[in-house]
Amino acid sequence: MSLSITDRALVSSETGGVPRPEYPRPDRDRSERWLTLNGRWDFEADGIQADITVPFAWESEASGIRRVWLERGTYRRQVVVPVEWEGRRVVLSFGAVHHRAVVRIDGSVVGEHVGGYESFEFDVTDFLVPGVASEIEVEVEAPADKRAIAHGKQRSIPRDDYDGVSFTPTSGIWQSVWLEARGRTYAREVALRGDSLAGIDVSVALQGDEIGGAVVRARVEGVEIEITTDAAGQASGRIELPEPRLWSPEDPHLYRVEVSVGDDELADRVVATTGLRRIETRGEELVLNGSRLYVRGVLDQGYWPDTGLTAPDAEALRRDIALARELGYNLVRKHLKFEDPIWLHEADVTGMLVWAEPACPSRFSEAAAEAFEAQLPAMVERDGNHPSIIIWGLYNEEWGLDWDIPGSAARADVAVRAYDLLRSLDDTRPIVENSGWSHVKSDLVDWHYYEPDLATWKQAVADLAAGERETFPVRLGPDFTVDKSFYGSASFPRTGVPILNSEYGEGFTSLERAWHLRWETQELRRHDRYAGYVYTEFSDVEHECAGLLTEDRRTKDWGGLIPVNVNADTVLVLDMVPARAGADVATPVSGFDLRMQVSHHGRSGLSVTVHGAWVTAGSPTHVVAEVGVVSAGSVEVQPFRLSDAVSLAVPARTDAGRFLIWATDADGAIVARAFVDAAEVEAPNRRGAREGEFVGAEVPGEQY
Repeated sequence: MSLSITDRALVSSETGGVPRPEYPRPDRDRSERWLTLNGRWDFEADGIQADITVPFAWESEASGIRRVWLERGTYRRQVVVPVEWEGRRVVLSFGAVHHRAVVRIDGSVVGEHVGGYESFEFDVTDFLVPGVASEIEVEVEAPADKRAIAHGKQRSIPRDDYDGVSFTPTSGIWQSVWLEARGRTYAREVALRGDSLAGIDVSVALQGDEIGGAVVRARVEGVEIEITTDAAGQASGRIELPEPRLWSPEDPHLYRVEVSVGDDELADRVVATTGLRRIETRGEELVLNGSRLYVRGVLDQGYWPDTGLTAPDAEALRRDIALARELGYNLVRKHLKFEDPIWLHEADVTGMLVWAEPACPSRFSEAAAEAFEAQLPAMVERDGNHPSIIIWGLYNEEWGLDWDIPGSAARADVAVRAYDLLRSLDDTRPIVENSGWSHVKSDLVDWHYYEPDLATWKQAVADLAAGERETFPVRLGPDFTVDKSFYGSASFPRTGVPILNSEYGEGFTSLERAWHLRWETQELRRHDRYAGYVYTEFSDVEHECAGLLTEDRRTKDWGGLIPVNVNADTVLVLDMVPARAGADVATPVSGFDLRMQVSHHGRSGLSVTVHGAWVTAGSPTHVVAEVGVVSAGSVEVQPFRLSDAVSLAVPARTDAGRFLIWATDADGAIVARAFVDAAEVEAPNRRGAREGEFVGAEVPGEQY
């Protein structure tokens, strides 16, 4: 029997097995000596005394509690440190706890942490005796009013302005908890950067008995360096690699760097991973390892049914990366969430690019801004080694800035301040200070635009690319539409910064959404000025059914669309505005010339011939018809340059059908696919409408 991702988590809980039993940090491996604390804990909250399954939030079914709007809860469990850890330092680690956690061992406070998305740890050596049972207690506060704290898409009471796109909160312990044995002096932080493309820059911060003047060894593939810490326990150096191998989506080569402190049997050892890659902007282009990069991304909110922000198991995390690749995407924008390190490591291993960003608050205040900024050092420390992360995001759509950067110097200053802070923490990646619009200091001009009318979309995308307009309408509520601009200040440069759309998509049904994906994406590909796009979104979340996949990652009815064809290196850009989903052109169809161009993002040029053929309505789009029409000649295609136009003589058709279009290279291999559906376009039925609301509707005709 095949279990759903939800069922796998529940079965583990109900049968007494340990959920999420894997070592939580494959990118910073200390799995030689560790102990998971996932599983059953005692839980007490607001009259509840029950078992809870860690690491699932108390709102989730998998936790066994399933209570929303609890604002406090206390976890307790017994733990026995293995006797063989005698003499080592013991560290208690938390993947994430929302929102404030006070940790005690046998009644003594060992530490407190505020911030619901960050990983944190406490050295508990002095509180635990190997071989002797102790009680760990975690007291958690999770305020219902989340407006001034970083909470992203978690629902709040009072409701946020964007409550319609918010979901069930994730409170309490929602990532793995574990113990590690380390050396008496150990590497508390290990930062690796490979943007030199010739070696790995290593920075280490020590903690423990003797942090000043300690010798730290860093070794990778037979090359070793020794660095000595200063009085504060900091040290840095570079491992020069004689034959450097770069990390890229095509060849995601990772280096495993062993960092050790000490020489005896109690020495500390951690193996951290990174890759050699450089991401930068050059004028209006994104450049990866010296070559132009076009982002073909999908937004992913990282929710699962009945487990919320916590993946039910490690396989679910790895599978999401594989599914995004199967859909044709080369980047995932992980939305308003520090995702599980296992997911990020899988992105490293498989070559999936990542846009990473923290959760933000929803109302502006100095306290909210400070709480938002407080996450950033932890974000960079935990995730900065991942070569897959090529973009850091910060605020999203002015959430936490009251949708008013242009009208408020204080709010604009906070966005700039967040950018400057993150830049000081990591100078190796582009940063977006406020995703969506109103940019005041950003390495990318990104924009979110949702438009149901394809003719309007086509024109707006063209005008924005040409610089003929800077604004676009944004519907912030049922009765609240504003015109937002690329730019939040007059001083932001209008040229010379890469531009990409980082949210788009439309449609009420899955068929309509697939139709919009097909036609909207081709219009983005029509304009070589753009540096990429991010479709919204990967999978459904609760009431938000905008995903290419369902909430439990099943495919939908895409009406013949194969997403990988839309997101391919080479795509056909058809010169037409379709009528509606399922009927791009109305029947009967008179013969016409269909003009198109080719957008190609490969490494070298192509010589392309275009073919087309009518097939039965609803036929699969991956087949090749034996009889059809061929373009009069081939067209030469250069990377990142829209080709000259080529035409197909589309034969007349009286009944419904599907016109398949495919392009072949000089060797006859198919390099791009598209299609056009022909069907009757029925006028909408508006009988009984109130007088004056509906006069009549023309049946859309062929538009080409």
